[in-house]
Amino acid sequence: MMILGIKYSFTDKEIKELLSGLVILIDTREQGNSHILKYFESHKITHKKRKLDYGDYSAYLPKNEGLGIQRDIYLTAAIERKNSVGELAATIKERTRFENELIRAQNSPFVLLVEDSDGYEKIVRGSYRSHYKAKALLGSLKSFETKYGFQTVFISPKTSGNYFFYHFYYLFRNMLRGASFL
Repeated sequence: MMILGIKYSFTDKEIKELLSGLVILIDTREQGNSHILKYFESHKITHKKRKLDYGDYSAYLPKNEGLGIQRDIYLTAAIERKNSVGELAATIKERTRFENELIRAQNSPFVLLVEDSDGYEKIVRGSYRSHYKAKALLGSLKSFETKYGFQTVFISPKTSGNYFFYHFYYLFRNMLRGASFL
């Protein structure tokens, strides 16, 4: 890992120690996420509320002076959560606001997570609450994905907390191993 021109090299044991302190950040404006908080609490995953510039979730590793990390390391990566295809459609329909968030996240690993494992199929069939036509919604979503370089993941709400934790865990692990993604 490079920090200010200094290369750090960690053993697997040191990486495991650093990752054991992973903290998930939750935007202060995030609502309706009690199922995610319940997952974090039942799996003893440290999480904190903090205003995020973009996205609903991110993460950081606390400083670890024993391993030479003098200050907290924050990911620039974020996940934006939508609780349904209907919410996704309403968000995309507010093009300017949504696009401004994508612009802020453009140079960071970014995921749009929709809590509906059948969400893509619902978009294709037009089975959601919105006057937004299926073809237009899919076209807008795919245009935004390609223009701003993010991916959309459709997942069951039961597994959202797991997805958040492991997404950030492996981003950090790869960073600590020296993989380039930021």
